[in-house]
Amino acid sequence: MSITGKELIKIGYKEGKEIGLALKIAETYPEKKQKQAKRDLKKVLKAPYNYIRKEPFADLAKELITPSEKESIISLLKEEIPYKTFGKNQIESGAIEQMETAMKLPVAKAGALMPDAHQGYGLPIGGVLATENAIIPYAVGVDIGCRMCMSIFDLPVSMLKENKRMFKELLNENTRFGRDSFEQPMDHEILEHSTFKDIAIVKSLKERAAKQIGSSGGGNHFVEFGIVEITDEENEFNLPLGKYLGLLSHSGSRGMGANIAKHYTELAMKNCKLPKEAKHLAWLDMNKQEGQEYWLAMNLAGDYASACHHQIHERMEKSLQATTLAMVENHHNFAWKEVDQFGNERIVHRKGATPAGEGVLGIIPGSMTDPGFIVRGKGSFLSLNSASHGAGRKMSRRKAESMLHKKDVRCFLKHHGVEVIGSGLDEAPMAYKDINEVMSYQSDLVDVIGKFHPKIVRMSKE
Repeated sequence: MSITGKELIKIGYKEGKEIGLALKIAETYPEKKQKQAKRDLKKVLKAPYNYIRKEPFADLAKELITPSEKESIISLLKEEIPYKTFGKNQIESGAIEQMETAMKLPVAKAGALMPDAHQGYGLPIGGVLATENAIIPYAVGVDIGCRMCMSIFDLPVSMLKENKRMFKELLNENTRFGRDSFEQPMDHEILEHSTFKDIAIVKSLKERAAKQIGSSGGGNHFVEFGIVEITDEENEFNLPLGKYLGLLSHSGSRGMGANIAKHYTELAMKNCKLPKEAKHLAWLDMNKQEGQEYWLAMNLAGDYASACHHQIHERMEKSLQATTLAMVENHHNFAWKEVDQFGNERIVHRKGATPAGEGVLGIIPGSMTDPGFIVRGKGSFLSLNSASHGAGRKMSRRKAESMLHKKDVRCFLKHHGVEVIGSGLDEAPMAYKDINEVMSYQSDLVDVIGKFHPKIVRMSKE
């Protein structure tokens, strides 16, 4: 005989949705297995957090979890989804611990950790996380849409040595960093996007976005001239093998992205209570208004970041009176809707990770003195179609500032033939891992089609 609602109430279920979900589960058991169904439903009622990922109990388990249980759900979940770590021997323990915490989230479905990973807030930098119907603002990052952009010009590389002073002047004239912005910013169609009208927090940021457009952030953001070396005959640019003069920029969505991240992270943390070690992994439900709003705002911030890069490259192209032979661009602080190898739609967060789907082009920079790599993704499901976003730090900013000396850094830069405008000890080349070693851990993730060798670099003075 099938289980009745009255029997379920006797063992502790409440009338309403709980009963309905429990009865639906009971129906999946054969008639002669109804006693087993009753025993299983008792177990779910007693410890719902053990069944969040187990079908057919998942929906019922989520319904049964009380607010107090939600506050400790991370520590109570014993089952951790396995994930692949690339170059684990050179990744700090703090980053691994953060990734392990993320893989215990009820909404987590898959993950990967890149070889340049280091500790951050919430998801580690270099972390990739696939979720179901949920988006985590701090798994995207504060600098939403932060990206790389490279232009290859029809100019001889000899110009970099012959006209070094001119290139320095071009960087000073055509770039702004940190709190600095252009007195007369260029206009752009992105500023007329409907999201600036439809979402209150985004609307309040439009004036600031218009002021900062075409500029770059502080920290590790840069604009640099260098030598592009094409090494793959079958490159997508249809360029002959050889060396070209290039421009590489790294920056994100400026104050607009940071404020969007702050607003929606606070909202997520208010509505999704998690224990201390996981509080920055609070998520927004994509079925609710907050989740949909953040998705639209995030995409706008990504497009805005792209517009900033394009204006930088446009200014340089015009000043050089050059023709752009090719441009490569990719972002590494973002979330995408993607279908996994089993046909399931997931929200894939890449916080400090480069998209590396099959045939997808990207740029993985090194340090000021190490080359960056122009790559073509191989589409590895183990890395969730991702690769590293750079060399990754081996020293924290504070450690670099306390351990390194300006004189030694200047000598190091001179030895490598690199000139730097701005920057501080926290961004010295010695503060970063060896990019060649990092690349060796991801040969199964990307093919290298070229390199970028920095020669004249500008960064923030702040």
